[in-house]
Amino acid sequence: MSERLKALADAGVSIWLDDLSRERIESGNLAALVEEKSVVGVTTNPTIFASAIANGERYDEQVRSLVAEGRPVEEVIFELTTDDVRNACDVLAPVAERTADDGRVSIEVEPDLANDTEGTVASARALWKAVDRPNALIKIPATLEGLPAITTVVSEGISVNVTLIFGEQRYREVMDAYLTGLEQAREAGHDLSKIRSVASFFVSRVDSEVDKRLEAIGSPVATALLGKAAVANALAAHGAFEEVTGSDRWRSLEADGANLQRPLWASTGVKNPDYDDTMYVAGLVAPGTVNTMPEKTLEAFADHGEVLGDVVTGKGGEGHALLSRLEELGIDFLDVLQVLEHEGVDKFKKSWTELVETVRNQMEKAAP
Repeated sequence: MSERLKALADAGVSIWLDDLSRERIESGNLAALVEEKSVVGVTTNPTIFASAIANGERYDEQVRSLVAEGRPVEEVIFELTTDDVRNACDVLAPVAERTADDGRVSIEVEPDLANDTEGTVASARALWKAVDRPNALIKIPATLEGLPAITTVVSEGISVNVTLIFGEQRYREVMDAYLTGLEQAREAGHDLSKIRSVASFFVSRVDSEVDKRLEAIGSPVATALLGKAAVANALAAHGAFEEVTGSDRWRSLEADGANLQRPLWASTGVKNPDYDDTMYVAGLVAPGTVNTMPEKTLEAFADHGEVLGDVVTGKGGEGHALLSRLEELGIDFLDVLQVLEHEGVDKFKKSWTELVETVRNQMEKAAP
C-alpha cells in the first residue's frame, strides 16, 4: 500500500477515483486500487464513460445485444452505464459496510437536464431504481434549477452527489437544499441514516480563470497571486460548511440520524504544468472531506505527495482575505464564478453529446 496515500487517508481524507471502466471492474484493477491505493469511492461522468466505451471491447457484446433488441441510443447508454455503476458498487460494497460514509459510486443525471428541475428529478429516480444499490450516489448539478431537484430526491431517500459547485454562495444554497430535503424526508418517515450526500466543489478551474485575469493585469502584486485563488475559494467554502454544520438546524437532523453532506474537492488535476501536480490534494487536507482524483493525480500523490496535517479547518477567513485581494486588483470574482458555472454546464452538456456520438458509433459497428 502507498504510504503517502495511507497518510492522506489517516488524515481523514477519503480518496475517490475520478474514473471508471468495465475494464477496471472486470480485470480486478478497481479492487486492487481499493487494496493498494486507499481508494474508497468512485466518481464518473459522460466523458469518462465515452472514453471507456470507445476503447473497451468488453462493451461490444452488450451493445450487440441491445442493438438486436432495437434499443435507441439513449437506452443503450443507460444500460451500459448503470451496469458499470452497479458492478462498481458491488466491488466497493465491503468498503461501504466497514466505513460510515465511503464505498460510494456516482452516476450523473442526463446533462441536458441541467436547467430542467422536473426532468432532473425523473432522471435521478430512474438511475437510482436501475442501479439499485444503497451505495450509489446520483449526481445532480448545482444550477438554480438543480437546487429544488436536490431537495425533492433527498426527501424521497435518494443519495446525492451535488456537482458543479464553484462558489461559496451557491454552496450555501446546496447545503440548504440538502437540509430541506432531509427535513422533508424526516416528515415522510424515511430513515435519515440511509441517505448520503457529498457536495462537489470544483477547484482547478478557478485558478485557470483567475490566472488569466491576473496575467492580463501583469503587475507584481497580481503575479504574486497566481495559483492561489482556487485553494482560497475552497477554504472559504469549508468555512461555510463549518458554520452550517455547527447550527441548531443541523444538530436537530443529526440527532435523528442524518449524515453530513461531506465537502468533496473535485477537478483536482492540476492544469498548469508550472504548478506542483499535487497542490489541490496537499493544500486541501481536512478530516471528513473527500478528494476525487484522476488516476494521474492519484499516482503523483502516491509518489511524492505530502500530508501536512489539517490545512483547511478554521481557515475560511484566510480564504476570504485572499479573495478580497483579488477584488482590490479589479477582478470581479462573482463574474469569475458565473463564467465558470456557464462553462461547466456547457462542458457538462458537450460531454453528453460526446457520449451519445461514441455509443452511436459502437452501435453502427454492431449492427448486422
